[in-house]
Amino acid sequence: MRVTYLAHDLDDPSVWRRVEMLRRGGATVAVAGFRRGGGALPDAAVVLGRTANGRMVQRVRAVIAALPRIARLVPETSAATGDGEAAGPEVVLARNLEMLALGAALVRRRGGRLVYELLDIHGMMLGQGIAKRALRRVEAGLLAATRLIVISSPAFDTRYLRGYGQPDVPTLLVENKPFAQPSDDAPRPSRTAPAPGGIEDGGPLIVGWFGMLRCRWSLLTLDAVTRAEPGRCKVRLRGRPALDVIPDFHAVVDANPDLEFLGPYDWPGDLPRIYAEVDVAWLFDRYQAGQNSDWLLPNRLYEGCLNGAVPVALDGTEVARRVQSWDCGVIVPGAGDAGPAVPVVARALAAIDAPALAARRAAVAAIPRDRLEMNEAECRRLTRAICGENAGTTT
Repeated sequence: MRVTYLAHDLDDPSVWRRVEMLRRGGATVAVAGFRRGGGALPDAAVVLGRTANGRMVQRVRAVIAALPRIARLVPETSAATGDGEAAGPEVVLARNLEMLALGAALVRRRGGRLVYELLDIHGMMLGQGIAKRALRRVEAGLLAATRLIVISSPAFDTRYLRGYGQPDVPTLLVENKPFAQPSDDAPRPSRTAPAPGGIEDGGPLIVGWFGMLRCRWSLLTLDAVTRAEPGRCKVRLRGRPALDVIPDFHAVVDANPDLEFLGPYDWPGDLPRIYAEVDVAWLFDRYQAGQNSDWLLPNRLYEGCLNGAVPVALDGTEVARRVQSWDCGVIVPGAGDAGPAVPVVARALAAIDAPALAARRAAVAAIPRDRLEMNEAECRRLTRAICGENAGTTT
């Protein structure tokens, strides 16, 4: 099985998680795409150029420049396995719309099977403005040549693809779960142990907000909640702050002793440690309130539950529906697309005492592990599906 993976941002760690998943599933994978950061990449890749967050005109120009040269820039993956046997036709897996355009051009030039990875719905695709409708028509035209759409949340199908009447292409749900431990004999982190210094240990409620930190509403709300009652809650932030969205991120954190930014972390090696240090995992995302933010199922949902942190989610979102189905977390009442008012969040967090947290933590520990982590069988199912087998199934 040969896969050429076209990625919009080679510096995004989730791109390389997908590469690892495909390889675990038995595929030979070649990677190409654009860069937005610096430093060494985790593995070999063909760099098509540089783009930047938010600069859509520049990104479109970069794609247009690469279109006539794409077949020459991206070498075809090896046509034989290690045993010298034919590996089957090439699959071009395109992550996001701009790469779908390049993927369609690549398939037209040398054949193969085109698969679309739709993991976020950008605001420019939503609504009824002239430009938005035009972009959806472009996407619809490209979907005519697409054999499968990989999605990470069922709402991307119901709320976007079907909601906006895009072409009826089979979808495959692949949730943002971390990889399972390589061996059943490997030590497993406890999902019932209290966080040291947390509320069950006689300290404050410790809130963990990890991953891509792009929600300004969350930062300002947590800042206000902790300032209203100093010492009642502590917030630990880890990951990559989106400074183009929250330019004053560091200023806000530095001015509040109950907010602590601890920088990036190693995925997945650091997950057991960093989640063991918090009581609850903050799952709010109002970056695209009422749209993508309400529809997605973030990897922090699975990572937090897998490592014993109780999820805190906003009612009415897809992540809240999943938490409710597992009966394991804290659901904060909603108040429209802007999210609840600060006092609503403050009351929800104040209601989490030691006995309530212990009960919720026990419910988290009862979630079957296969709902939270990606195993080798799921990797194989993904690879088979994008190569033409079992499309329309769920992993």
